[in-house]
Amino acid sequence: MAELRVGSSAHKELFCRSFIETHIPYEVSSLSWPELDEPSLARLRALPFWQEAISTERATAAKVQAQARQEPDPLVREAIALQGYEEARHSALLEAMMARYNLAALPVQQEPLPADIEWSFLRTEYGECFDSFFAFGLFAVARDSGFFPPALVTLFEPIMQEEARHILFFVNWVAYRRVQLPLWRRPAHIGRCLCSMVIQAWSRIQTARGIGEGDFTLTGHEAINADISPRHFLHLCLQENERRLSCYDRRLLRPRLVPTMARILYQALGMWEKATLRTPGA
Repeated sequence: MAELRVGSSAHKELFCRSFIETHIPYEVSSLSWPELDEPSLARLRALPFWQEAISTERATAAKVQAQARQEPDPLVREAIALQGYEEARHSALLEAMMARYNLAALPVQQEPLPADIEWSFLRTEYGECFDSFFAFGLFAVARDSGFFPPALVTLFEPIMQEEARHILFFVNWVAYRRVQLPLWRRPAHIGRCLCSMVIQAWSRIQTARGIGEGDFTLTGHEAINADISPRHFLHLCLQENERRLSCYDRRLLRPRLVPTMARILYQALGMWEKATLRTPGA
């Protein structure tokens, strides 16, 4: 494949067109929900994160759509608007599922959009990079353990792949956006990106330590009661992340921060396990 210069018109065409052309059109109202037996319904109703999932998807959709409205480039605007549409469709799908299976939910109150739309978009999308990585592993756990019935797995599979497309588009948009800025504005953009990443990373570290609000993408495997160690879960997340992104053009940039952090933690847990096994009485 020909080399691709990040920030070039060819790069913009590739990451935008790839995103637009891989969109799967469907309407939530046309979905056929499977009949579930009582044990499957009980497992779904016992999960604690449906409310948070709907709230997150609604807020994400609003912020992405706001970013699209202020994007001057027609092609980039079309791609970002399409992502906003897909995020809104995710929340609509979750709401339809909750209504279909009588899953408990409270009314979701939409927060007003902040004044700095791009800052909000950066924070939201870096958060999605974290959450999607762990959601890939969580979905695999639910699928392989039989926690989710096969019919529901089939229904939600395209949604998981859409999340992979979202993070792939975002990391390429960030790189393209930075190159398009005048040189004197690039340091500030880098600073905003780094700050967004740190905020989202710290939020997930707090969750892992049990501080603050729960995060279903990090703790969902516990709710599923899967017999899987944290190290095995990280390994599964890494495998699923690679699998879901492998089908896209190799010239496109991939998310690197979260997989790199996961690999470091995976290796550290492996060293700790070996040390524990060698310790008498451990």
